[in-house]
Amino acid sequence: MEDNLSKLQSAAATQVFSAYEKLIIGILAFLQFTIVLDFMIMSPLGAVLMPALKMTTSQFGYVVSAYAFSAGIAGFMSAGFADRFDRKKLLLFFYAGFLIGTFLCGIAPSYEFLFGARMITGLFGGVIGSVVSAIATDLFAYERRGRVIGYVQTAFAASQVLGIPIGLYISNHWGWHMPFMFIVSLGAVAGVVIIFKMQPVDTHLHLIKIKHNPFKNLFKTLINLDYLTAFVTTALMSLGGFLLMPFMSAFTVKNVGISLEKLPLIYFVTGVSSIFMGPIIGRMSDKFGKFKVFFAGAILTAITVLIYTHLGITPLWVLMLVNVVLFASIFMRMIPSQALISAIPEPNNRGAFMAVNSSMAQVAGGIASVIAGLIVVEGADGKLIHFNYLGYFLTCTVMFSVYMMYRISRYVEKSQKKN
Repeated sequence: MEDNLSKLQSAAATQVFSAYEKLIIGILAFLQFTIVLDFMIMSPLGAVLMPALKMTTSQFGYVVSAYAFSAGIAGFMSAGFADRFDRKKLLLFFYAGFLIGTFLCGIAPSYEFLFGARMITGLFGGVIGSVVSAIATDLFAYERRGRVIGYVQTAFAASQVLGIPIGLYISNHWGWHMPFMFIVSLGAVAGVVIIFKMQPVDTHLHLIKIKHNPFKNLFKTLINLDYLTAFVTTALMSLGGFLLMPFMSAFTVKNVGISLEKLPLIYFVTGVSSIFMGPIIGRMSDKFGKFKVFFAGAILTAITVLIYTHLGITPLWVLMLVNVVLFASIFMRMIPSQALISAIPEPNNRGAFMAVNSSMAQVAGGIASVIAGLIVVEGADGKLIHFNYLGYFLTCTVMFSVYMMYRISRYVEKSQKKN
């Protein structure tokens, strides 16, 4: 029986996507591209933003965390009604708000204005990831979901290959305001494609027999013990991930000795490698087992992070190699973990689950950004001090997430056998 199940899963994992499925994957990936780029661009712009708006490292940490905290709040607020609407309409509503927030970031004249603009962007942008995950889970079977998430997550890499280098180039020539306008322009194109090309995603509406009060629905989602395990695991992974990200560009320039002009090249090389790795890791997750790939990624992450956070003056090619391995290890955790967690909720509660799960990630990320801003300080010589402490912290969270993900994997395996 188990052998037959494995054969069926293997056959499904290699099934060719239809033309419409490819379109949906492309749309979801492009959405992720703009959302990830909006967040990722803050890190490389940090070296420019801090002096331009006279921000301290702590204030920059607050600006990064403003998006995360407001996104977390929005996720909790949306969880009660996330399964009551066509997911396409929900996606368009929040995406429009996200683009407005990003536009406000582009015209920010001060630290206070930018802080408020990031909050608005987070209120809308933070929900989009959960809607994208719900759509992907609704439309694609679990056995093929690793591949789908692998393709969608190439947006993470594409934001580095195309978005961040272009954003930095635009910033270097026309000011730091313009990269945000670049994102708004791209996002407007994506919105038009969604309106005219995406079909309604409303199958879940037919599965909801009783419409609960939104607050009751949120409470029901929060107290589900199986869901709680996933929420804690997501928060733990996000806590570790957000520790390094806000100060990576500043660390590269001030501690590793790489010039600001070479940052686009570093992101480009890392991103190109990640574009190829995403789909490959997605296929590996479906073929060899999602937890096995996650476990390998966790070990590789722990080793690479400890190396990265202890770098001194380093040749450019060595830093590129470390960055490529680091992001490969991140993908090896991100893709299989998302595929596993997506299999936990029931279809009629999937939107609420994804919204809360996204909120946990955002809130944990916001906390991590604040912690990082308090731990890392700028020395008299301009170098960042205590950056290596973040590496120790991140390694601990990675190791504990392995245990949590093992529990989730066992739960999903039992659920799949029942179905």
